[in-house]
Amino acid sequence: MNQNYLRLIRSGATAEMADAVHADPALASWRDAQDVSALMWSIYSGQTMVRDFLHAALREQAIPLDIFEAAAIGDDARLTALLLKHPEQTNARSGDGWTPLHLAAAFGTPACVAVLLYAGADVAAISANAQRNQPLHAALALGRDPETIRLLLDHNADANATQAGGFTPLFSAATINRRDLAKLLLAHGARAHHHCETGKSPADFARERGHTELADWLEAYPG
Repeated sequence: MNQNYLRLIRSGATAEMADAVHADPALASWRDAQDVSALMWSIYSGQTMVRDFLHAALREQAIPLDIFEAAAIGDDARLTALLLKHPEQTNARSGDGWTPLHLAAAFGTPACVAVLLYAGADVAAISANAQRNQPLHAALALGRDPETIRLLLDHNADANATQAGGFTPLFSAATINRRDLAKLLLAHGARAHHHCETGKSPADFARERGHTELADWLEAYPG
């Protein structure tokens, strides 16, 4: 049942998933073998209707969000309350290797990112999983919110930090054709001509995806 339930969450089969929860309310707080909750899986999968249903079901059952769920769903009030009561959770690790700041940067809101940063979250924390990335990488790869990215950079996130494969945050900006985010990173010292482990630059990534104007601009960038 659990694998089928997870399949429903990941595929966005909201009605079927809701029927399963109505039949067995404990499924609203189900967690996998890594302790990743059903709510987190809905967020990871980008299934907003499933996410909203599960969030409501947890509220109805008076089951509070944990720090990872609060960070990812953007509940800065819950996040603040948790950190006041349990400050040691600021740099905790989820079962799949993320810190709350990674999750807030990737899926949450600038407000949640700010709460964590002012609580002392480690902006240079490296995820304990295959990505081996920092919150700034997560923000560029998934969240793409300029305010979040600016907050991280203003709190000394390294614009040239590398994750698995030797990729810096600028590669994500180039891949998605976001010149505004590239400018922000470059203004904070990102190297336009860094090469990843396969020998490619951010401009190469932009050009391969048809972002010719951005590729030309990056190639011409001084330094």
